[in-house]
This record gives sequence, structure tokens and C-alpha cells, in this order.
Amino acid sequence: MKVKKGVKELVEEAEEHVVTLTPAEVDKKSNEEGVRLVDLRDIRELKRDGIIPGSLHVPRGMLEFWIDPESPYYRRDFDEIDEVILFCNKGSRSALAALSLKTMGIDNVSHMQGGMSQWEEDIGRIERLPERK
Repeated sequence: MKVKKGVKELVEEAEEHVVTLTPAEVDKKSNEEGVRLVDLRDIRELKRDGIIPGSLHVPRGMLEFWIDPESPYYRRDFDEIDEVILFCNKGSRSALAALSLKTMGIDNVSHMQGGMSQWEEDIGRIERLPERK
């Protein structure tokens, strides 16, 4: 199968249309009322690398369904959120997801540059998930 536009191009286009924040900016904004960090990574990544304290895990494939009040899958976690900051492992999935939410009419969305990897390097504040027995 030959693609006409690759992931790299899709992410570059998304980043032209969405707000990109550094981990330091995200760290500062995360303490503001109504701001929520949304972790789009796969559960295996959370188990392997830990989480940013206070972030909400939303599997990437469910984001649009969980955030839309008209969806049968809507999650009340989004009721009190005024601003969403998305992140993934490196920043690509979150850029694409931020563009998707903007397309849905959500203007107060951004994503974190470099994702969890950059957060770990720049900020370093990570919680490990408890071991399951």
C-alpha cells in the first residue's frame, strides 16, 4: 500500500493549527483551575513509564467519543474542564488529537511538545502505577 501523505506530514500540518506547549508551560498551567492534562498513551506505556500526577488517562481511540456530550460514551470527567492539554509519548498522537478536537469545535485545546519523554527529561515529576498482584 502506498500512502500519499505520511504521518510526519500529518503531524506537521496539525502543529500548524494547534497550540503547542513546552513541558514547563504545561507544568505551570496544570495548576490552574479548569485545566486538565489528558494522557493519550496506551495503558502499556503508562505501566512502563508511569504517569504525570493528576493527569486523566483517555485511550487515543476513545478521545472524541469520551469528550462529546452527545456520544453514548461521554465521560463526566469532562464536565468541569475548561481547557484540555493533550500529551502522548513523543507529541505526535497528541498533535493529531488536538487537531481533531479543534475540528469538533473545541478551541481551548493544546498539546505538549515532546510528550511524556520530554516531560520526564525536563520536569521529572512522575508517578508509577501500583503493581497488580
